[in-house]
Amino acid sequence: MNNPVSPEVKRSVARDILDSIERLIDEAQAAVRPLEIDPYRARLFEMFVTADGAELVTSDEDMAVDCTFDFDLEECDLSADGLCRSLARRYGLDMAARESAAQQSRMPPEHLERMRLLWSVMRMWMEWAYAWRRWEEFHRPPEAIGG
Repeated sequence: MNNPVSPEVKRSVARDILDSIERLIDEAQAAVRPLEIDPYRARLFEMFVTADGAELVTSDEDMAVDCTFDFDLEECDLSADGLCRSLARRYGLDMAARESAAQQSRMPPEHLERMRLLWSVMRMWMEWAYAWRRWEEFHRPPEAIGG
């Protein structure tokens, strides 16, 4: 990208995307509809494209190279893991999972449903990120491949 995105813009865009995904999850849950079908899937993909355009979707390789972890910028990590970590924290699922493990009890059904929805988001987000990174590899002209 020719013009790097400023940290302030990244933070603002990341918050907007997280807020939008949270609303989308709530909407799908209230409608008792899976996120994998439209209109939810299409809207989620639009958010993915926006996040990628703002350089918020980091790859595993990028995370391994950039070892400077800043808790203030954690919300700016919209990789599949970072996205779900932020949303789990917003929903209180991180604490619910810890409590459930500590008490050796089952998580309440409402938390399990939210976790299921987050897994759906995470799976789609990972698939899109993988395909997005490999797009060029599979769309080179035949002469560029060596033929």
